[in-house]
Amino acid sequence: MTTIAKTPAATRTPARRSRGRWFAQVGWRHVVGVLAVAFSLFPILFVISAAFNPLGTLSSTELLPTGASLENFTNLFDRTAFGHWFLNSLLLAGVASFASIFLSSLAAYAFSRMRFAGRRVGLLALLLIQMFPQFLAIVAIFLIFTTLTDLYPSIGFNTPWGLFLLYMGGALGANTWLMKGFFDTLPKELDESATMDGASHVQVFFRIMLPLVAPILAVTGLLAFIGSINEFIIANVFLTEPEAKTLAVGMYGLVAGERNNNFGMFAAGTLLTAIPTVLVFQLLQRYIVSGLTSGAVKG
Repeated sequence: MTTIAKTPAATRTPARRSRGRWFAQVGWRHVVGVLAVAFSLFPILFVISAAFNPLGTLSSTELLPTGASLENFTNLFDRTAFGHWFLNSLLLAGVASFASIFLSSLAAYAFSRMRFAGRRVGLLALLLIQMFPQFLAIVAIFLIFTTLTDLYPSIGFNTPWGLFLLYMGGALGANTWLMKGFFDTLPKELDESATMDGASHVQVFFRIMLPLVAPILAVTGLLAFIGSINEFIIANVFLTEPEAKTLAVGMYGLVAGERNNNFGMFAAGTLLTAIPTVLVFQLLQRYIVSGLTSGAVKG
């Protein structure tokens, strides 16, 4: 009885077909993922390299730096009012995001749980107003604040509280719609049970509703914080003094005239600017991914 030995080509053919099938089904996804990660990491690595570049210029910045120095960070605090910009942005973004969440949650609760005249018109009005950016009214707002600065300088130009009032003008709208949709998913039996036990609307809102809508509060709070700390157009018009500027306005001034020479300080500032946003996201992450409404009603 004779046996026929398999040729090496015959043994390699199934392996090649298996690898080709794997690449067609799964492998190409790995390639796309690697390219996407590389595309995302390139600007981050370039900014980090520029921040630690000893020369501190755009023309001398490379993706892989040949040396490292903290001179750009030192010059950023010595030559500019970066500390004031940082504190102004944190104060403004923190207060504005908290006020935005509070006002939006109150409006969303009223629109979701109460029935009153003008309810539908009010919801549509909030939605339609968001179609027009606040910058369209910048001339009228500027004239109003010109008079307001003469009468009440503490909430006029070059003050964080004056800019805070401007941001509050657009606090409602998208956030209210997001929260209303989340309030609508909560069973009304919770409200009815609390009301039968003698709870008022205020007690129902603060003690029962708010803990259950913590995920959407975290989402809207994060969006409001990012939007406030990155806002540039209105802040650039109303903040002109160096110590009154926010991070977006102050950082733009670094590269507006001498982009090449100040790029190292600009890159160092962007790294420091990203720290509050990352910390807020990490702090709110567990609320975003958790479903606190599950199991609120038995049966």
